[in-house]
Amino acid sequence: MSKTIFITGAGSGLGKGTAIGLAKKDKRDQELIGEYDYDVFVANAAIGEGGPISEIPVDRVRSVFETNVFCTLENAQIAAKKFVDKKQGKIVFLSSIAGVVGMPHLGAYVASKHAVEAIAKTMKAELEEFGVQVATINPGPYETGFNDRMFEEKHKWYDEEKNFTPRESIAETEKLLEDQFDPQEMIDKMVEVIEADHHLFRTAYPEDAEKMMKDEEQKNWEAKV
Repeated sequence: MSKTIFITGAGSGLGKGTAIGLAKKDKRDQELIGEYDYDVFVANAAIGEGGPISEIPVDRVRSVFETNVFCTLENAQIAAKKFVDKKQGKIVFLSSIAGVVGMPHLGAYVASKHAVEAIAKTMKAELEEFGVQVATINPGPYETGFNDRMFEEKHKWYDEEKNFTPRESIAETEKLLEDQFDPQEMIDKMVEVIEADHHLFRTAYPEDAEKMMKDEEQKNWEAKV
C-alpha cells in the first residue's frame, strides 16, 4: 500500500532527491492533505557548521542545535502524537556518520547529530508500545554541496592570526571533500528504507561508513588519555 511521506528540508540535497524519487515511484493522483495526514515522517532538515569546537563562538553552535536538534524534536513530537493516535506510523531521523564518529573541526555539527541519535534511540524505546516505528539513516559524505558549505561557514569568524588552531590542521579534515560520493546511490537507499515496512533501526551507507562507525565505537572503549 502506498504511503504518504512528510520530509522536512526537502528543498535541496538528499532530501530533495529522495522526495523526487518517492514521488516518481508513486503514480497516484495526489490531493492536498488539509490536516497534513501522513504515514511516515522524515526529519531531514539540518544545517552545518565547521571549525574547531574549542574556539567556535557558542552562539553559532546554538544555531546548529536550534535547527538540527530542537526543531527536529519539535516536529518529531508532532508526528509522534499523530502516530500514537493512529497506533501506527514511522519516524525516520536523518542522522549522519557524524552521529557516531567524532570528526575534528566539525564538532558543532557532530554534537548535534550525536543528540539526534540519542533522541532517536529514546523515542524508539518509548513508542514501541504504541506500534510506532523509529529509525535513523546515517549517510557518509555525499557530494550535495552541504559539506562544502559547512566548511565555508568558519570563514565568518575564524582568523588564523587570532585563533590558536592552525589552518593546516583544519585543512586535514577538509580533505574529506575530495572523496565525496555520488548522492544518487544514497537517495536510492533512502527511498528504499523510507518506504519499507520493516528494516534495521540504523541504516548507514555506504558500507565503508558503517564499518567506520562500528570501528569508532570500539576505538572509544580502548582509547586512553
